[in-house]
Amino acid sequence: MGKRILQRRRGKGGIQWRVPHKGKIAPVRYPNLPTVGMQKLLVKAILDERGRTAPLAQLEYGTGNYAYIPAVSGLTVGNQISLGTQAPASTGNILPLQTIPEGTRISNIELRVGDGGKLVRASGGSAVLFSKGNGKAILRLPSGKSILVDEMCRATVGEIAGGGRLEKPFMRAGPRHHAMQASGRPYPRMRGIAMAVVYHPFGGGRHQHPGKSTSTSRNAPPGRKVGLIAPRKTGRKRLARASTEVER
Repeated sequence: MGKRILQRRRGKGGIQWRVPHKGKIAPVRYPNLPTVGMQKLLVKAILDERGRTAPLAQLEYGTGNYAYIPAVSGLTVGNQISLGTQAPASTGNILPLQTIPEGTRISNIELRVGDGGKLVRASGGSAVLFSKGNGKAILRLPSGKSILVDEMCRATVGEIAGGGRLEKPFMRAGPRHHAMQASGRPYPRMRGIAMAVVYHPFGGGRHQHPGKSTSTSRNAPPGRKVGLIAPRKTGRKRLARASTEVER
């Protein structure tokens, strides 16, 4: 009898699947300051947090008050950045979308007013403020998707630092293992078709193939729920191919 498959073990949950709290600095969000007017913040340090792809900027405001946000490219220790509606739209400043010019590259964008920043926080990421109007702003995300958010949501002008992170490959398995462990991701990942038949529904056989349909019902039992879960469609799109043949 084979052991439980990885998907079934992860579905139950457990401490081994959680991102470790060790090495975490503080919650990463914008400071709770008034948006109207302009506030000055001092960059006290650039820090590295475990499991995070981008460096963090430690901002000091007031006396002994600190906030942490993803650092943008060009930000250094000792810089002063501005927050508020009257702040200029220069790199590192935090402004509401309504005061940022269209076409500007922004990052760490609030999805809802006051949530502290939820979108575009990974290293090298930046979105484009496409257009504004009627209290809403259209953003073009790094994935190419466009979304609509409130104009009063705050964002940082500039691109998140650490953009060349993926250009340096992992040369050994050890650093890769520790990087995946810090972010709580299972590693290494073995293909189901490469397993024995007792360990996975797609395992076994003289050749590496699933041996059954890879589309699985939403109500399948945990030991079988692998592959494409309740897919809307599978296979190649035939519409473009058919239209090409008609034109011929």
